[in-house]
Amino acid sequence: MPQNDHQGQGNSDRTPAYDVIGAAGPKASPVAEDQSTAWKVYGERPIYENFWVTVAMADIETPDGQRFEHHKVYLPSAAVVAMVDDEDRVYMMWRHRFVGQLWNWELPGGLVDPGEDPEVTVVREALEETGYALTSALEHVVTYEPMIGTVTSPHYIYVARGVEKVAEPTEKNEAQRRAWVPMDEIPVLISAGQIANSGTLIAVQHLLMTRTGK
Repeated sequence: MPQNDHQGQGNSDRTPAYDVIGAAGPKASPVAEDQSTAWKVYGERPIYENFWVTVAMADIETPDGQRFEHHKVYLPSAAVVAMVDDEDRVYMMWRHRFVGQLWNWELPGGLVDPGEDPEVTVVREALEETGYALTSALEHVVTYEPMIGTVTSPHYIYVARGVEKVAEPTEKNEAQRRAWVPMDEIPVLISAGQIANSGTLIAVQHLLMTRTGK
């Protein structure tokens, strides 16, 4: 049976979630009173497991009463940091991604070690990949799921507005070149398809939306 035929269908008589958010603010949960469209999970069984990826089959029932197995994929969590300097530039790395066979600009970041605070992850990854130490408190922008329908892999996005060059990068496998990119150039890079990583896109668009006096 197709696994996603029912996903996205809803009851048109219900009040849209955006009405609730618009009236009460984003901290109000649109599902606090009614969770009737939640998919029921009766259990799951792993079909492939290793450190990098776990694939499972979940026994689920959709709101219309149909019950079937649905793939569920677990990937490690990741954390990304946008380092911003006093000249309204963001530090980025031009790198190759072999899976999709593409080059694009990305922010420093990496996988969160088991039990590790994601802030520790971005401090470590920034130093390894850029040679910069993060010298100010990190701003947590958002934690999100990049492929929420089938995959769980929490991604943590941060902004660092205080950095100091303390060393040369020790990571040799993740960047063809590195540069401080002016924020004014970011929309052009996005339009040209030169920023394709979801965490990077979220971070730089947050920076663009929150700019002041530019």
